[in-house]
Amino acid sequence: MTLGLGAKAKPGLVRLSDGEALIVKDNQGFMIGADGRPLREHTLHWPSPPEELAYVKPYILSALAPGTVPAPSDEKNTAATGTQNTMIQSPVVQISSYLTASNVQTLPFPPQLTPAPTGPASATYTIRLLTPSTLSSKPSIYLVATPTDRTAANSEGSSIWQLRMRSWMDQIDELVTSGLYAEALSLLHTLDVSILPDRDQRQTKIRALYAVSQFRAGKYDDAINTFLELDLNPAKVVALYPESVAGRLSVPQDEWIPLFGGPSNPKPAENDDAKSTNSTDTGNANGGKEKSLTAALERSPSPTGSLRAKSKSTFASLLPSMAKDDDTASISGRRPKKPIDEFSRSVDALWRYLTDRRPKVAPALEAVNITSAQSHSLPFLSETSVDDLFAIPNVPLSSLTPEQLIRFAQIVDTALFKSYLQTRPSMLGPLCRVPNWCEVSEVEEELRARGKFSELIDLYHGKKMHSKALSLLKDLSSKEDDPRDKLSPSIAYLRKLGPEHQDQVFEWSRWIFDEDKEQAFEIFTSDDVELPFEVVTDYLEKIDPRLAARYIEYVIDEKSEEGSHFHNRLAELYLTITVAARKRKDEDTRLTFYEKLLTFLDSTFSYQPDRLYGHIPDDLYEARAILLGRMGRHGHALELYVYRLRDYPKAEDYCKRIYAAGPETANIFLTLLRIYLRPTVKTSADLLKPALDLISRHSPRLDSVETLQLLPPLVTAKDVRPYLFDALRAPIFDTHVVRDIHKAHAESVAQKLMLLESRRVRITDSRICPHCHKRIGNSVIAVHAPRGEVTHYQCREAFSRKLTDSLRR
Repeated sequence: MTLGLGAKAKPGLVRLSDGEALIVKDNQGFMIGADGRPLREHTLHWPSPPEELAYVKPYILSALAPGTVPAPSDEKNTAATGTQNTMIQSPVVQISSYLTASNVQTLPFPPQLTPAPTGPASATYTIRLLTPSTLSSKPSIYLVATPTDRTAANSEGSSIWQLRMRSWMDQIDELVTSGLYAEALSLLHTLDVSILPDRDQRQTKIRALYAVSQFRAGKYDDAINTFLELDLNPAKVVALYPESVAGRLSVPQDEWIPLFGGPSNPKPAENDDAKSTNSTDTGNANGGKEKSLTAALERSPSPTGSLRAKSKSTFASLLPSMAKDDDTASISGRRPKKPIDEFSRSVDALWRYLTDRRPKVAPALEAVNITSAQSHSLPFLSETSVDDLFAIPNVPLSSLTPEQLIRFAQIVDTALFKSYLQTRPSMLGPLCRVPNWCEVSEVEEELRARGKFSELIDLYHGKKMHSKALSLLKDLSSKEDDPRDKLSPSIAYLRKLGPEHQDQVFEWSRWIFDEDKEQAFEIFTSDDVELPFEVVTDYLEKIDPRLAARYIEYVIDEKSEEGSHFHNRLAELYLTITVAARKRKDEDTRLTFYEKLLTFLDSTFSYQPDRLYGHIPDDLYEARAILLGRMGRHGHALELYVYRLRDYPKAEDYCKRIYAAGPETANIFLTLLRIYLRPTVKTSADLLKPALDLISRHSPRLDSVETLQLLPPLVTAKDVRPYLFDALRAPIFDTHVVRDIHKAHAESVAQKLMLLESRRVRITDSRICPHCHKRIGNSVIAVHAPRGEVTHYQCREAFSRKLTDSLRR
């Protein structure tokens, strides 16, 4: 050897850091700590023990002997066979990652710019690795290649090759392009922000890409955990699922990586041969040349076959394995394993993501005064383009704008709804019955197809899409035979709608009235919500005035409405129905509602009689009579009973009610008698008999003199004998009573006088006046009741006042 470097002992130990070193044992390399225990689970593997080792953070370089490393497939000579033609026949430098222990690059030395000849002639060099200085800011390594033939070594000398790493940014980009996200993340962890200013941003993006690769490999929970930690846009997470879950957000697998910020067309790294250039500045006495090699530590297929190369591909892991031979089958057992439902597993992971986001987005929306109850009045998710949804930034919820928060919530709830629809239909009901941000247009057809009409109706109701819900209920009613089952769902739905939806209530209740008016009437008797009474009455009157009258009866009786407006309206409706029934000769309806009108007018005081009187036809005498009585025109009312209706008992009953009402109508019976005996209109009826009956039954309420003056001359005393007896008997009875009362009063006064006269007071010389406290002696005295106190006469008034004051106290 010209340089004398070949005599150095082969290293079996390399220092990696202050507390870590790599030791070689046979074909394996172990990373141990200061205590001699392994620090990492993974180990390095070589096809043969390395002859040289060197470490340039984060790579481990090892020199392997010729003929020990298999040649890549593109370097094999397919025309020849044998081990010699499948191995690299020159020394090899294998570059491995310290972070993952995987083979990164394999470089044969010296590199050939043209296809290397096969045979022993190519294996004529020895390789030495020169470790760089640890203080260098741009680490590089030198390789010394020396011919094993002494003649060639003397003539050519040793060649020095320099390996320089590409920039950290290029290395990371290359790992990402190759899909080696775990290696890229491991490399990022070793770099300082001063070396790579955008380290944190790159780390976030690569973590997301790594999570996508995990998702593709079936590690759904790990992927979802990363998505949650990174606050990823839910539109992108949902896009990983098929259209049945993601809808229009669904993205094909080959577009997943670009969607999350990765390269558009990722390609695996290719093998680049090391290139050398002759140095013009350095040399040695024996003609040795220094050559520079720029080697990009690209990821290339390892000739030795790494563990990663031996693992199944993502898609292959999801496919069933090939049939085994009989021997293998007998070992594996007889019970076949149940196939794993990857779709259900992935949706389960999505539930965890969505249920984590859902309760967190609600407070964020409330912070900007937005609630899910307003979802029906805000722009729908379908109005936003997919690109805009994917453009929502990956930031915490507090950093999103109100519009972005709304889109966030809509994406989450819609995806949750569709995932429930796919695997847990029983969970749809509770979600539909609470306020939510679900996009109806993306799920309604699927719900219809699956027959989930109840859930769809609840969803429509929550989104205030009442017309759609009622239309669906009407369509479903055609499938029912029972009238109650046919109409009850629509009635129950309409009963829940408030005044703000009254137009829809009126629109969709019409067909129910056409089917069954009795059931349809229940729509407007809800205890939960109330529609304006006046508006409902107008609507029902257009359908049938009898319904309007029934509704006002409900308002008055159940809602305790006391205003004159509805009472007037009810009387007018009764009257309208009565007149209309008479015109169409519907006697049953006429009698029913005319009776209701009379009962209402006679028993209610909240209407305005003067207003109603003008609407009453002239031939409805009894109604006019009741109204005249309410207006105080009792004589005219009695004339209608007597002259028009000729219903004398009702006239008498009317007088009974009025007479009991107050003293101002004390002569009401006399007025009726005058109408009987002094008719103001021509009548053929004999009114003497009812007049005499009135006299006989109500003689105490009739003035005797005026009654006798009203009787016609042809009436004999015999005809009014009972009345005359009563009339004469009454004054005599009264005289006797008054006389006896006066006599009893006189006797009572006499007894009191005798009692008072029997009382005496004894005055002695020692008797003292209680007022002035002086002896009474022979003075004039006064005796005070009720205890009989004796005072001087002049002291009587003062003492009386004193007694009165004491009694008041």
